[in-house]
Order: sequence, then C-alpha cells, then structure tokens
Amino acid sequence: MSPASIVPLPLRRRAVFVSDVHLGSKHCHAAEFADFLQGLRCDKLYLVGDIVDLWWMAQRRAAWGSAQYRVVEALHALARAGTELIYVPGNHDRSIRRFCGLTLPRMQVRRRAIHLTADGRRLLVTHGDDYDAITQFGGMQEKFGDWLYDRILTGNKLTNQVRRRFGKRYWSLADFLKRQSGAAERYISRFVQAGLDDARKRGLDGIVCGHIHRASLFEREGCVYANDGDWVESLTALVEDTDGTLRLVTHTGETRAVLPPRAQRALPREVEMPHAA
Repeated sequence: MSPASIVPLPLRRRAVFVSDVHLGSKHCHAAEFADFLQGLRCDKLYLVGDIVDLWWMAQRRAAWGSAQYRVVEALHALARAGTELIYVPGNHDRSIRRFCGLTLPRMQVRRRAIHLTADGRRLLVTHGDDYDAITQFGGMQEKFGDWLYDRILTGNKLTNQVRRRFGKRYWSLADFLKRQSGAAERYISRFVQAGLDDARKRGLDGIVCGHIHRASLFEREGCVYANDGDWVESLTALVEDTDGTLRLVTHTGETRAVLPPRAQRALPREVEMPHAA
C-alpha cells in the first residue's frame, strides 16, 4: 500500500460499523480504538457485537485501565454530539441481548438491524454467531477455539512488540496463521455463504457482520458481504460515505477496500483486506 493511498478520515460519515472490540480482555487494542472513536464524526455508529468481552471478564481477570475509560468517554462524546448508537450484541456480550428492544437517549439495543445506505441498499446488521450452527462451530469446539485463539493472540502481541522495535508496522500473526489453515479457511467460507444466504432470504441487498475476525468487503451475485473486522487483530471498521460508498478502513484511516455506490458499480468482484507483512 503506497503512502498516496493512505488518506485521513473525512470529517463526517453517514454510518460506521465496528465489532469485536473485546473491551476488558487483555488482547483488546483499547488505546487505538479510543483514538479512532475520538476522530469520528458520523450520523450512526453500529456496535456490532462483542464490544465488551463479558465472557472474558467472567472467566479471567479483566484488563481495564485508562485506555478502556477513554473508549467509554469517546462513546459518550459521540452520543452528546448527535451520533445515534445502535448496539447489536454478540456471543461474548450475549447477556446484553436481554435488553434488546430497549431505546435509550441516542442509543438502541437490537438483536439485529437493517441499515439503509444513501444509494438505497438495505443491509442486514448482525454479529454473526447465529451462523455457528450452520458452520458447525459451537459448544466444546467453540471453547477450545477460544483457548487456542488466546494463545495465538499472546504470540501476536509479542511478535508486534519486536516489529515495533525495528520500526515495522502492525502485522497480524493470528490472521497469517488462520490463512495457513485449510480448516479455518473452510469455516470462514461457510460463514460468508451463510451470511449471504440469510440476507438473500430476507430480501435484503447484503450483510454487515463481525464475529470471525476477518475484515472483508465484496459483492457476490449482487449481494454485499461486509465484515468490519475486529480490534484484537485487524483494527478495522466499515464506514459509509455520504454517497453510499462502503469502505474498510484501518485505525489510522487507511482505506483497504472499497465498494462504490450502486449507480457507480461495475461488474461484481471480490475484494479482501491485504495481509502483507
């Protein structure tokens, strides 16, 4: 990615989607997420699940300090500035689902939502753990996966500490290892297809989700698949511009993938986040 392709976030977005922050776990990049939120100006902010890692906090010692408090303050500041917050809980903050349907000042809690883009596309917004039954992931398999993932993320942290000393940018060891695993890639492929099928069955134009920690943005057979990534590996978000353009952006404002508005779209093609070291 050349320096010319790195552009700062514009002053205001129509909508921003973030998920899998895992606030409270030791692997959350809370400082980077707080910086990202403090630079945001948007009409709607969708919190697409696993924002607070209640599972981690119940099982292990919570990691909570000044950076985590900055995240909370930044969310309050956005609400005070007029941003509408829509919280769609995931599997690690599942207990919040008991409040689905609750509307608070500048915030709603929803089991799932439908977002209407500026160019008229209707997108299903859901965390994505509902597809675990379809992709055959859950129960003991899910628990073992969480245990193994924790170990990989520890290695990810150590790797990037070394990289920073040599002046290299952030790189996800966890994503690299997943891409080397045929089983992981097959699971992700089944998850993507399950999400697209769900959107089509509902008569919608696409889906925005998280859950699998794989940022991705593409259109397949006229249906949009947008995974906003996470804040333990990719440090990414999905944003919608004022004209309906969808973008995957990093915490530094770098655009990694783009889907233009409906009127400007050419032949459908798939675009995923690059994973260069």
